[in-house]
Amino acid sequence: YPIKPAIESILPVVDEMIIALGKGDADDNTLELINSINSPKIKIIHTEWDIEKYPTGMENAHQTDIAKQACSGDWCLYVQADEVIHEDFLPVIEESCNKYVDDKRVDGFLFKYLHFYADYDHYNNAHGWYPREIRLVRNDKDIHSYQSAQSFRRIPNFDGLSYRKSAGTSVLNVVEIDAYIYHYGWVRPPKLMHKKNKALATVHKGETKATEIYGEQDAYFDYGNLSKLPVFKGTHPKVMQEFIDNYNWADQLNFDKNHKPNRQKMKHEKWKSKVQTYFEQNFLGGAQPLGYSNWKIIKP
Repeated sequence: YPIKPAIESILPVVDEMIIALGKGDADDNTLELINSINSPKIKIIHTEWDIEKYPTGMENAHQTDIAKQACSGDWCLYVQADEVIHEDFLPVIEESCNKYVDDKRVDGFLFKYLHFYADYDHYNNAHGWYPREIRLVRNDKDIHSYQSAQSFRRIPNFDGLSYRKSAGTSVLNVVEIDAYIYHYGWVRPPKLMHKKNKALATVHKGETKATEIYGEQDAYFDYGNLSKLPVFKGTHPKVMQEFIDNYNWADQLNFDKNHKPNRQKMKHEKWKSKVQTYFEQNFLGGAQPLGYSNWKIIKP
């Protein structure tokens, strides 16, 4: 995970950086990486995950809430460990926060997404890969992380457990801003990608089901036929340069249009999704009218 770049990418525009750091394995070096940033803004909350108490991915939301509840500012800018914000978008974020800080109609801000896939030169914009998400919210005690920390939602009288509950909750009123989240969760060597998928499946489905789906830890994830993925023409955040320099798995990727992955098809590889993607990209400007949405866009 590019945890260090994720933190460094937003440090210039935050007053404090609250990090919920779960207890890792004996050889985990996350704390060392965070401490190497050496910023007085960073405040670490040490936690332990309990996926029995918070199953189906809800522990992700619980951990997010732990950090959010410790924030003291007007706004909470949220990044996950595989999300990085380009330095070019920091002025947009700062300007938006200043502009709407006293406008209580605005609960938060909606960011655009770039989902990099397999390497740093390609991204996945297929139907089902969410093109937008809420990543900046007002510091309101009734606003909580939602589902598996996918988004945020207003949950009055929250019981502290039901992060997937929709009854009695409401979506946030958000302003869409011209800023991107660079999502690198699907960029890593195929062997590590397999380990990550199994780890996430354990959090969402339990260890037994995860092992049934992914088998042994030392397998390799097949990214599939990458020949039709869009090519990224822009620049990556400067804080990602070390990760990009260490990219060394090109020989494990497949760009042969006839390549058939040795696994079940992912959603974006199925014909229904391909048809939806074609119309969205060629006729709707990339909008996904039948895709995921958990907000109400307002124009103050």
